[in-house]
Amino acid sequence: MRPSQVPAEIMGGDTIAALATAGGTGAVALIRVSGPDAAAVVSAACGSSPEWPDRKAVLRTIRDAEGGVIDQVLVTFFHGPRSYTGEPVAEVATHGGRFVTSQVLRRLLDCGARSAGPGEFTERAFFNGKLDLTQAEAVMDLISAQSHLALRAAHEQLEGRLGQRTEGLREELIGVVAQLEAWIDFPEEDIDPATGEALLARMASVTEGIRSLLSTADQGRVLREGLRTVICGLPNAGKSSLLNALLGEDRAIVSDAAGTTRDTIEEMLVVEGIPLRVVDTAGLRVAEGEIEEEGIRRTRKEAGRADLLIVVADASLSPDDALPGDLPDAPRTIRVLNKVDLGIHPQWNDVEDLQVSCVDGAGLGELRGRIRELAEFGEADWGEHSVAINARHRDRLKRAEEALDRAADSLRAQADPEIVALDLRESLDLLGEIAGRVDTEEILGSIFSQFCIGK
Repeated sequence: MRPSQVPAEIMGGDTIAALATAGGTGAVALIRVSGPDAAAVVSAACGSSPEWPDRKAVLRTIRDAEGGVIDQVLVTFFHGPRSYTGEPVAEVATHGGRFVTSQVLRRLLDCGARSAGPGEFTERAFFNGKLDLTQAEAVMDLISAQSHLALRAAHEQLEGRLGQRTEGLREELIGVVAQLEAWIDFPEEDIDPATGEALLARMASVTEGIRSLLSTADQGRVLREGLRTVICGLPNAGKSSLLNALLGEDRAIVSDAAGTTRDTIEEMLVVEGIPLRVVDTAGLRVAEGEIEEEGIRRTRKEAGRADLLIVVADASLSPDDALPGDLPDAPRTIRVLNKVDLGIHPQWNDVEDLQVSCVDGAGLGELRGRIRELAEFGEADWGEHSVAINARHRDRLKRAEEALDRAADSLRAQADPEIVALDLRESLDLLGEIAGRVDTEEILGSIFSQFCIGK
């Protein structure tokens, strides 16, 4: 990152403060202070100028402007650059009441700090070289992780594995660009066929690495957002009962009256380590009224967007009477025979569907296993050095791949080296944007605005 790209407030060296723990009442709250004047700000709030040993918690008293006690706190000081942000950082542990926490923070602000913006601590860590951009994004993934797999993926990205892989591809491409630009500087040296093939081979190696990362995009989306799972079927098939059984709580209203569910109900849960965004839908039938008709329209819309479709049928009815006839295709589909505790219609005997009872829990374990199988990844499939790219990474990688393909086509067509180099530089810059090695100012605001204040 060039100095000209660093925001003025960071270059100017101001000191920021914010609550780093969740709002509300608890035993302890943590306030983070970062910047060159962190020690002076906390000292002023204590009404004295004590020594601040590195990485050692010390008991201090925060006082108001008149010297009155606000709270006794534990202060841990981290001298830069051996801190999260790379600057001097003080972490002030207060009692966790809303009022006392707000008063301590107000006192720190009165003593010279300013309120931190969303993600500003992590943004400073990025600008000070403590994290690359992929690691900064991994901080948010870590906070929002909802399964062991998502947590593991976030940790691996936080360790820098994605940044290392994209930087490795970028360094390989830098060698190609350097060799090509040498011919541009010395035009009397033609690119002989053997050299051209060698350049194409190196470019193909980079392309293969890009495609390997792109192949993780779907896994990354599922880990961050959940596998979009839609439960659908005819009225009274037990769709809401199945949702409640998977959740382990009564989230959806269950009734023998057809048409009880009029709108979609969405919940997050984890099945066999896979995060699912489960949508319970209205029963598919000829609607009786405008409200139910709108619910059925939404059911079909959700089914069309599903990663996984769970079609629920009443096992006591014949297949013709139990299944809707015109469901859209989904990448993955599971058909479930529900209410098997009430008996199974003889026409289902030769059908290999999952048999489930939401009353006694029969078949639910098998259903969870089938979901994991269809999701196509789990703990056993997650490689030691795997990464899972997000939408921003995918966009840069896809565009880098396209630029590389254009460069390779131009080289095969024996186009001017300048044309080939132009596309190679574009690919190089796009790879650099992933980890923040080149101009990324236009995306920083978008990334860090998604962070919570205090992180």
